[in-house]
Amino acid sequence: MLRGIDVSSHQSSIDPDGLDFVIVKATEGRSYVNPRMNDQVKKSRDAECVVGFYHFLWPGNIKAQAEYFVSKAAEGKSDLLAADWERTSEGTYASNGQKDQFIREVKKLRPSHRVLLYCNRDFWLNHDTTSYAGDGLWIADYVTAGKPRIQAKWRIHQYTNDPLDKNVAEFSSRAALRDWASA
Repeated sequence: MLRGIDVSSHQSSIDPDGLDFVIVKATEGRSYVNPRMNDQVKKSRDAECVVGFYHFLWPGNIKAQAEYFVSKAAEGKSDLLAADWERTSEGTYASNGQKDQFIREVKKLRPSHRVLLYCNRDFWLNHDTTSYAGDGLWIADYVTAGKPRIQAKWRIHQYTNDPLDKNVAEFSSRAALRDWASA
């Protein structure tokens, strides 16, 4: 299992020392860009971590959101891309069909990148109806690292958010993750 974190603008600084991967919030909806993204990515790349980017998905305008996301997220060879599917601050969320459409749009726009679905256990079990997660599921389930309580092929498990979001990835080495991400 590899260790990593995911970060957003809430983290004023990050320390990727000892980590294998860092997933950075890039965008949300069609207008928000993480103002700390470039610094977070630079620190992660300098530490030779595999880097990923995620987009917080809002309902509606799915194609435009996918285009916005890929226009703002860097395009490194082994970068991961992810759709963050959960409730918005307004209590709404993209439908299952919109989640699937977003992942497919991003895969069309960035065919040489792996695209993952990030969601919590409740969304996976109670809102998902297709089990479509693109190239892998990044599941939030706050239990023992690497042992999420789901029946699905997963790649990344967020197992805590205290003091920040910590994750493990189901790969034997950083090189294996980088190779998989580059395929």
